[in-house]
Amino acid sequence: MKKRFYKSATIAPDLDANGYLVSLDDKKIMSPAGKEFLLPTSALAEAIASEWNAQTDEIIPSSMPMMQIAGTAIDRVSETRQDVIEGILKYAQTDLLCHLAENPPDLVKRQREKWQPLLDWAHATFGARLVPTNGIMPKPQSDDAINALRAEIEKIDNFNLTALAVLTGTCGSIILALALYHGRISGEETFECSMLDNAWQVENWGEDWETKERSDAILSEIKQTETFFSLLG
Repeated sequence: MKKRFYKSATIAPDLDANGYLVSLDDKKIMSPAGKEFLLPTSALAEAIASEWNAQTDEIIPSSMPMMQIAGTAIDRVSETRQDVIEGILKYAQTDLLCHLAENPPDLVKRQREKWQPLLDWAHATFGARLVPTNGIMPKPQSDDAINALRAEIEKIDNFNLTALAVLTGTCGSIILALALYHGRISGEETFECSMLDNAWQVENWGEDWETKERSDAILSEIKQTETFFSLLG
C-alpha cells in the first residue's frame, strides 16, 4: 500500500474532451495503465474525489470501488469491449432465473413468484424470451433471445457496461443485471432475487459465519454497482 502523498482531491471539467478529471493537489490522476482518467459525469468524478479524500495515512484501493470500476472501464473495457459483451451474453444460457429448483414446492413457488416477472419484463422490453427449466442442467435458449439481449447490451456505454459485467458475474444473471441497470428493481431486490435459494436455506437450517460473510460481500458489490449506475445518470 502507498502512503498518502497529497492534501486533497478535486475535480475540474475538461471542456475539450467533454468530461471531468480528478486531480490530487494539482496533478491529474491517470488510470493504472497510464491513460487519461476522463470521466463522463461530474457526479462520478465527485464520488471518486471523495474516495481519494477519505483515504487516511495509507491508500487502500479496495476502499475505492468507484475508482476501480471506472479504471476498468478506461483501461480494459475500452480495449476489449466486444469480448466483455460476449462474456455477459454467456450468462443468458445459464441465467440464474432460468434454473428453478425441483424441490421443495415452497422454494419453487417462491422462485416463480420472484423470478418469472423479471423474465416476462425482459421479454416485453427487449424481445428476449428466456425459458426456465427445473434443475441444474441448462436449457438452450433461442438465437432470437440471445440476439435481442446482444442488441440491448451493445447500446450501453463502456462505463455502464463495466458495471453491468461485474453485476452479471456477481448475480449469475444477465436479467437481474439489466433489471437493476434499467431501474426495474432496486439493489436490495437484486440481492434478494440473487440470494433467494440461500435465504431459504438460512430460514430452514440457519446461517454460519462463512455464509454470512459471502452474503454480505455480494450485497456490498451489488450496492456498489447500483451506486455507479446512478452516478452516470
